Amino acid sequence: MTNEVGQDIADALGILLRRGTRAQLHKRLTEGMGEAVDELTYPVLSALARTGPRSAADLAPDVGLDRSGVTRRASRLEAAGLVRREQDPADRRAHLLVLTEQGDRAVAELRTRLADHILASLSSWPPDEAETFARHLRRFAVEGPFG
Repeated sequence: MTNEVGQDIADALGILLRRGTRAQLHKRLTEGMGEAVDELTYPVLSALARTGPRSAADLAPDVGLDRSGVTRRASRLEAAGLVRREQDPADRRAHLLVLTEQGDRAVAELRTRLADHILASLSSWPPDEAETFARHLRRFAVEGPFG
């Protein structure tokens, strides 16, 4: 395998990981989800769904914000009934952000929308190529340089 393959993958990842690309996708996915769910709060909801209850400080690196940025977004989500704060059993001075049942439903809807969006973008691919791509992408994510 040549270094050119690595460069091609790096270039493609650069496009996918750009903040603007992510924000544009999050904006499209959150349309019509309510005032509290938008491109700014989407990463907090998504991260909580992946990781489970976390403090704002612990969640911050996962969403690319500082603790206060996570707290502001979580406050919007809390006001909308999607997130609640619970006392951290390991540190009674700290609080964990927890998805509510309504938050779980919102995340399920967002995941469905994302999967539908991805499938639509692969609609011109032969099904076996899309399945192979999915399998190899998962392998790359797990075994590649990010693990």
